[in-house]
Amino acid sequence: MNTPAPFDAALRRTLDDGLTALGLDPAAVAPKLLDYLALLVRWNKTYNLTAVRDPHEMVVKHLLDSLAMHPFVDELAARGGTLADLGTGPGLPGIPLSIVKPGLKVTLVESNGKKARFMREAIRQLGLKDARVAESRIEAVDEPGAFDAITARALATLPLILELGGHLLKPDGRLLAMKGVHPVDEIAALPAGWKMETSTPLRVPGLDAERHMVVISRT
Repeated sequence: MNTPAPFDAALRRTLDDGLTALGLDPAAVAPKLLDYLALLVRWNKTYNLTAVRDPHEMVVKHLLDSLAMHPFVDELAARGGTLADLGTGPGLPGIPLSIVKPGLKVTLVESNGKKARFMREAIRQLGLKDARVAESRIEAVDEPGAFDAITARALATLPLILELGGHLLKPDGRLLAMKGVHPVDEIAALPAGWKMETSTPLRVPGLDAERHMVVISRT
């Protein structure tokens, strides 16, 4: 896409400052993130892909919130590893991660047809050659043991995510779960054979709310 996204200077500044705070290079990644945002805003008017309608809010609640987890996929991206983003909606966090981590092979799992169509168009327009859409319910994705990691953002409890998508993980694979407050009860209820590896507080620039990255692996 060659035409710049039609956003005001304040929005771009919010994005640039947030990316810098997250240790990402705005010059390298902001243009494509803005193109994704422009597509999302445009499609959202017709297809209701997300309840967040204000582009300024989308920068913080969608882009920066998704990208707060980027250090957790560095090693995967470096070796061309595979990540399945479960119940991704319009591609969050999978598409922003795909933009900032070239080499990361991202599969966007979403059963809603409108959202899947939007993501296919976004992948095409943004030229994300390592991203693909699996239009399916999570538990019906027939790729057992195919992924180094699965992630989910505001999708379900940890036990339910593992019940639906645990089959997708390689034996040494990990669930990278984006959570609000540290989910003590969910961790206590993990099914047999799974354990919490780490729980790390995340700072989302511009967002005054708790966030944690909870990493779950097999025992």
